[in-house]
Formats: sequence, C-alpha cells, structure tokens
Amino acid sequence: MQGVWRYRLRRTTLWLVFFVAVLAGVGLAKTSYGLGGTWSWGCASVLVVILRKRTLLAGVLVILLGLSLGCARGLLFVNKLAAYQPLYYNEITMTVRATDDAVYGKNSQLSFDAGTVRLSDGSELAGKVSVGGFGLNSVFQGDELLVSGKLYPGYGAYQARMSFAQLSLVEHHPSLIADVRRKFAAGMQNALPEPLASFAMGLLVGQRATLPAAVKQDLLMVGLTHIIAVSGYNLTIMLHASKKLFAGRSKRIATFLSLALIGVFLLLAGTSASIVRAAIVSVLSIAAGYYGRQFKPLNLIMLAAALTAWANPFYLWGDASWYLSFLAFYGVMILAPLVQQRWLQRWGDSLIVGVALESVCAETMTLPFVLHTFGQMSFIGLPANVLVVTLVPLGMLLSLIAGLAGMLVSSVAGWLAWPAQLLLTYMLDVAHALARVPHIFVQNLGLSLAEMIGLYVLPLGLTGLLWKKTKTTGYAKITDRTEVVNEEYAVERSQQMVNN
Repeated sequence: MQGVWRYRLRRTTLWLVFFVAVLAGVGLAKTSYGLGGTWSWGCASVLVVILRKRTLLAGVLVILLGLSLGCARGLLFVNKLAAYQPLYYNEITMTVRATDDAVYGKNSQLSFDAGTVRLSDGSELAGKVSVGGFGLNSVFQGDELLVSGKLYPGYGAYQARMSFAQLSLVEHHPSLIADVRRKFAAGMQNALPEPLASFAMGLLVGQRATLPAAVKQDLLMVGLTHIIAVSGYNLTIMLHASKKLFAGRSKRIATFLSLALIGVFLLLAGTSASIVRAAIVSVLSIAAGYYGRQFKPLNLIMLAAALTAWANPFYLWGDASWYLSFLAFYGVMILAPLVQQRWLQRWGDSLIVGVALESVCAETMTLPFVLHTFGQMSFIGLPANVLVVTLVPLGMLLSLIAGLAGMLVSSVAGWLAWPAQLLLTYMLDVAHALARVPHIFVQNLGLSLAEMIGLYVLPLGLTGLLWKKTKTTGYAKITDRTEVVNEEYAVERSQQMVNN
C-alpha cells in the first residue's frame, strides 16, 4: 500500500487532472454538491510542500484544489444567475449594450444580443440576453439601448430573452472596428450578388444572420453548417498564411504578426465560445513554438476548456457550441492523428484523405451530443465535407479579395470578384444538390443522457486502444490545423518525452 502512495505522477498528468477538476468544480457549482472556496487554501498550502514528490497524495490534493476553485468561481455566477428568477414573466425596463449589429428576425423584429444589462434600480445582470423588438430603424454594435417588455428564460447560451420589446436609443457608441466591418460587408454586397455575399461573410467572420433561410437549411442538411460558424479553422488559415509569408525570416516578427492577427480576428468576429477557444489554443501553440516546446494535445484541449469555463461558467452550463467545439477539437487533434498513424500512413500526404478522416473523427465525437441536444443528423456529411471543405481556404482568400475590391475600388469590383463568384457558386450548388437527396437528413431522434454517454464509450475506447498500440502518438506534435509549433523540434521533443 505504501508503494502505491509513493507512485510518482508526471507533471503533465497532474496538470491534466487539475484542468478536469476545475471543469468539474464549475459544473458542480450549480448543484448541491459544490465545495466551498476555503478548501483551496488548505489544499494549496499542503501542495506546496509535497508537489515536488508528485505522489498520489499530491494528485488527490490537486483534484480537491481544482474542484474548490471551480466551485468558488461557479458559485459567484450562480448567485448572479439567481437575480434573473424574480424577473421572469414580468414586464421590466432595462438598459443594455448591443454586442452585435441587429438584423431583422421573426415578425420583422430587430434582433440582437445584449450584454451589460442594467435594471432601472441600477443593479446589473450577468450573462447574455436575446432581444427582439420595434421602435428603431437600426441598432449597431456598442449602442446603449433602453428596452421594455416581458422577460422570459433563455435557451442555451442565453440567460434570458425578450421579444416584442419597445426599443429606444440612449447613446450611440461608434467603434472604428465595427465601422470597418460594416464597410467591408457593404463592399462585399457591391462585389457579389446574394446569397454569395452573405455566404462569403459567413466564411470569413462567421456572419450568418443575413444568410437566406434556404441556404442555411441546405448547409444544415448536408453537415456543412460549421464552415459558416467562425472557429479555429478560419483563424488557422490566417496563421498558416503569416507563417509561410515570414518562413525563414525573423522569428519575432512572425510571432508578433500571428498574435496581431489573432487580436484583429477577435475584434472583427466577436468573442463566441468557439472563437475564444480557437484564440486560446492558437496563442498557447504560438508561445510553445516560440520557446521550442509543445503541448500535449489533450492537455491543450483541457487547458482551453478550463480557461473558458473559468472566465464564463455559462459556457459550461448551457452553451452547445462550446461543447461541440471541444468535441470536434478532440476528434481532429487526438483521434484523427491516431487513426492516420495506425492505419492510413501511406495516404498521410493526401489532402482529400486528411479532410475525410478529420471529418469522420469530428462527426464521431459530436454526433452523440447532437443527437441528444438537437435530435437530428445528416447521412451525407462526409462526401459534402470532402467536396466543399477542401476549397474553404481558397474561398476565404477570394472572398477577402472581393470584399476589399468592393470597399476600395467598387468600379472594378465585379472583375476582381468573379473568381470568388465562381467558387462560392460551386460550393452552394454542391450543398443544394446533396440536400435534395432523399432521406439524408433525419430529425426528431431522441437520445437520453445515459445513451449519449454510452455512445462515447466507443470513440474513447478506440482512442485508448490506438494510443496504447502507437505510444509515440500520445506525445506527437499537434497535427490539427491550429499547429504553429516547429515540426522538427516537436518530433525530437516527443521522442524525449516518451523516453522519460
């Protein structure tokens, strides 16, 4: 028994356990099983003494520390969330700040997301509120508004919602970034016809509000919605471009440019759960590459998950996009490289095989959650991804050229935008043609929580089996599109870690 307690754990394992414990603590904060924050002080003080030994006792204390820190953070937001309860189903007036430009939604209402919510008595509400109403011709990002109406409980990432509200402008807060984005969107409209212009904006910055409902339905039915949901893929393409542009030149300039691109991308695309996750992963990967080190993929995923959940526990408590983002991330970063190294080495350089494998692994990890949450699935997602996703980087580049042409040189925008028009037309035509195939999209499929967890046994078991048979893969360089680590050093370093 003494030998068991003296067993030494790896530092990376302790960090992984800590990240998982923080997530568990944030989740438990909404239940009656949450721990008090005072546990963290006792655990931290004992850990300082025994952490160097890295025994199982240190692992237990790491778990308690993570749970207590996560619970302490979560309880703060539980108390903030409780402030909504007496307001639901009542007529209220509140001052909000629009977090995006409003679009016309159901019943011709101006619809937008609101943050920085303040009640008439001056108290503030945490989280995000969905607002739809009348009274103004337009609402821009950053505008401060007075909204009056009946408040209802929100769905998913929203803590509340208000429809048919009366809107009035309190103060307009102009933003240079928002103005540039609106001018770029107008330039895209000048250069490309609809729905190509809206589709191009979806590819570049994830703007889906202006996309016609028929196009959205086609993309949903063939499993291509993710290409217009801005994520790490969009950001990675930009980072790879900057990396190739400055390859062999100043390392500091390349790093600075990559970080600047991430900052600009966040300003233009917003701070949704998937974007924040992608930015965190990219920054960590850039930092690791700059100092000649790397992250284990699973640790990187859990670190990003813990950081985003700590910053905003509402992600963990009800944001489906947050879960889908990390599940797909697991499939692409961990499961796909294991499968490729074990069974598909001879096709390792094939772009089509790579896209198909990543699509299958991402679908494998997200499908049980989608079935449980939305009750729907597409049977034609794989061929659709192979035919379309491989062209997304080129589509983004051509769309960028078209948008800039429409914004800066509108007189010749049509000539500069025709390559984008041809490619975007092909992508939408493929989605439309595949969506017409009978019985490729199934809805109203019920899947309980227990059944969902049971379905995850298969991919997780396959991961463990492949990792055991291909041990070096557990420490291999990150092969996801977010890779910005020096490849030669990563291989060298991974072998050292395995030997240790």
